[in-house]
Amino acid sequence: MLYPENVGARLSLDETALSKGELYTIITNKSAKGKKGALVAMIKGTKVEVVKAILLKLPRRVRYKVKEITLDMAANMEKIALLCFPSAVLVTDRFHVQKLAYDALQEMRIKYRWEALDQENEMISMSKSHKIDYNPHSYENGDTRKQLLARSRYLLCKKESSWSKSQKHRAEILFREYPDIKKAYYLTQHLGLIYHQCKSKETALTRLAHWYEAVEKSGFKTFNTVLKSIQSNYYNIVQFFNNRSTNASAESFNAKIKSFRASLRGVRDVNFFIYRLTKIYA
Repeated sequence: MLYPENVGARLSLDETALSKGELYTIITNKSAKGKKGALVAMIKGTKVEVVKAILLKLPRRVRYKVKEITLDMAANMEKIALLCFPSAVLVTDRFHVQKLAYDALQEMRIKYRWEALDQENEMISMSKSHKIDYNPHSYENGDTRKQLLARSRYLLCKKESSWSKSQKHRAEILFREYPDIKKAYYLTQHLGLIYHQCKSKETALTRLAHWYEAVEKSGFKTFNTVLKSIQSNYYNIVQFFNNRSTNASAESFNAKIKSFRASLRGVRDVNFFIYRLTKIYA
C-alpha cells in the first residue's frame, strides 16, 4: 500500500510483525507524529527486490522530496533507502547502536551466571555425595552468587544516578566480584554520553575514536564485535549529529500497531486489520 500524499521530507523506515511472525516493511512520515497521514507505505516482506519494486511506483519527484530517513542497522533497510530515495541522508538510529553495547554487556553477565550455576550444581553434588547440607555463600545484601548475577540485569541498563539504594548496594558487590562487568558497564555508559553530549560530527568522531581505543584495550570479545558493527556503519551513525534524528517515531508506530492488535485479542483477518490501520493512520 502506497500513500504518495503522505510523503514528507523526513521519514522513518522499519519493519514489524503483524501476525504469526509475518514481517512488513513500514515507512512513516515524522511530521505526522503518529497520527492521520503518518503511514506512507506498508509492504509485505523485507526483501530488497520486493520492497524496491513497490516503492519505485512512487512518482520520482515525490521520492526526491525526501531529505532524511532514519533506520536501524539492517543492511536490507539501508539498501532499500539508497535505491528508492537517492537524495535522502540515511541516519542510523542511536538506540539500536546503544542496544548493541547493552547486549554485549548482558552477554557477559549471562556467561558469568551460567558459570555460577555450574559451580553451585557441582557443590550440591559434592554435598550429597558426602551426605552433608549445602549452604551457599551469601553476600552482605543477602544475594547468593547466582542471584546477584540474575538480579543485576536491570541495574546494568540504567545510569548510576537512576539506581535505587538496593541497586546501588548490589552494583557495588557485583563490580567488586566481577571487575570485567564494571569495565564493560562504563564502556556502555561512555557510548551513551557521546550521543548525549556531542553537538557536532567532528566532536563525536573524536570521542568515538577514544571509545574505540578503550574497547580494544579491554580485550572483550563481545565489545569488539560491537566495535566492528559501528565501524562498518559509522557514516550513517554520525549523521545523527546533523539534526539529532532518531527512529523513535517508527518504534512508537510499531507499539501502536501492537497495542491495537492486543486490544483485538490477536489478528485473524490480516487484510481487514491492515484496512483498519490505513483508515486510522493513512
